[in-house]
Amino acid sequence: MSDYGEDMDVDVPAPSNGITFSSDNAAKGKRSAANLPVEAEDSLPWVEKYRPATLADVSGHQDILATINKFVDSNRLPHLLLYGPPGTGKTSTILALARRIYGNENMRQMVLELNASDDRGIDVVREQIKTFASTKQIFSRGGFGRGTAALAGFKLIILDEADAMTNTAQMALRRIMEKYTANTRFCIIANYSHKLSPALLSRCTRFRFSPLKEADIRVLVDKVIVEEDVKILPEATDALVKLSKGDMRRALNVLQACHASSTPLQPRDGPKIAEKNIVRDTVTVETIYNCIAAPPPDAIQDILRTLLTTSDITSCLNTINTLKVARGLALADIITSLSEEVAQLNVKPEVMITWLDGLASIEHRVAGGGSESVQTGAVVGVIRNGVELMDQ
Repeated sequence: MSDYGEDMDVDVPAPSNGITFSSDNAAKGKRSAANLPVEAEDSLPWVEKYRPATLADVSGHQDILATINKFVDSNRLPHLLLYGPPGTGKTSTILALARRIYGNENMRQMVLELNASDDRGIDVVREQIKTFASTKQIFSRGGFGRGTAALAGFKLIILDEADAMTNTAQMALRRIMEKYTANTRFCIIANYSHKLSPALLSRCTRFRFSPLKEADIRVLVDKVIVEEDVKILPEATDALVKLSKGDMRRALNVLQACHASSTPLQPRDGPKIAEKNIVRDTVTVETIYNCIAAPPPDAIQDILRTLLTTSDITSCLNTINTLKVARGLALADIITSLSEEVAQLNVKPEVMITWLDGLASIEHRVAGGGSESVQTGAVVGVIRNGVELMDQ
């Protein structure tokens, strides 16, 4: 028996009424972690629809996955800390691990998942987490296996976005982690490890999830393009993968938004057109840049060319302001793209230091609420100062 009475519910075979579930699509190669009817699954965001269901489906981080698999195979799973930027697969990895250990039918009573949206103050740690961790499954069986029949002899507590927990809650958690290790394993997920207590860090095996490589993002993006029948140019796919900057979630969200924008609006009172008969526009590079609101490469090249070749400050300011208004660009995005272009130039170290240090200071002031018009002039001044050093 478990600590929850509702876990005594007995599952009965589902009636055979012709409803197709997402698990039936697994044999057809369609990846989906959602156990929903096909109609409901089709309305899911692609981020959830194509969330990895197994560890083998997780993109990238093969060294981390190999280590975790060895922990599972040897029945020596420690407390885990997974940290890194958003969209790199931290939550997907631990949910896939839980499915492998317990199986879908046992996750409800063996896994406690708390997210940043839940109340995770000192009271939750002392009551809900402690109660779940201190009770042991009487019918749980030790040992691991790749089938869903094998259960681990411990429960799993997943604390997502743990860097949002209060310091007092983190302090209360460290004793619970030590006291109930025989019953429970903790997996702490965070974006920034420095926001966690050193006492918690020392009790966990740490894995850093770095931004995904473009090749890893490309694999899933290409798969989604085929399965969802997205009309997109190859160069647009390249731009999407590049602009995602290692964030798989961002890549899929932008792809779905561009696919939706390419679908023509149907009259409200008109006949409904079948999905296969809808004629969609082709997603281009311009569509991708407009969706992300990133400065197009040609606009950045124009700005940089003007700053490097024109000594008249007023002319430089007019060029930047005209492009900002015409293309709807933000100064922060221009600075980011401009720094990437500047870093590729072959100039003296003093010039590069002047450019990058100046742009970093301007970006900090813009993020702090500085005036865009004033900081635009600062960008011109920084680049022109570097040009003057080049001439010396």
